[in-house]
Amino acid sequence: MCYGVGFGLGATPMRRREFITLISGVAAGWALAARAQQAIPVIGFLHSGSPGPFARAVDAFWQALNESGFAESRNVAIEYRWAEGRYDRLPALAADLVDRRVSVIVAVAGNAPAKAAKAATTSIPIVFVSGGDPVSGGLVASLNRPGGNVTGVSWVATALVPKQL
Repeated sequence: MCYGVGFGLGATPMRRREFITLISGVAAGWALAARAQQAIPVIGFLHSGSPGPFARAVDAFWQALNESGFAESRNVAIEYRWAEGRYDRLPALAADLVDRRVSVIVAVAGNAPAKAAKAATTSIPIVFVSGGDPVSGGLVASLNRPGGNVTGVSWVATALVPKQL
């Protein structure tokens, strides 16, 4: 009596059930692995201000993501955290993003959000946008080689504005 591939003559019904269970387990494992691979990345957005005055900046952020091939709910999600001018809230907001296991933290509006994010994690990448000097602010070791998990963009307004005046 032959029950299928790999069993040959003399296979018993019990071995067939074991084979079907094994195949079902492998298929379920593949489905779970495929679902895990399809999970969309989450961007943690940490800002020292309030959403209202920065709506245009957030729109520009979304536009840049869309131009790079990212679309909300399709292949990326964003968790927003706004300190609303209360800098003492930044550490808790950054810790919340770390607890949610975001893929990257975007820290915006000064060195304070980036410093809070840097204090909260050494493994999640942090991208900052700041007008302050990231080296003297303690965010990065140098502009050439930021090191660690922190990098970003600074227009170094603290150095340029006095020169422009």
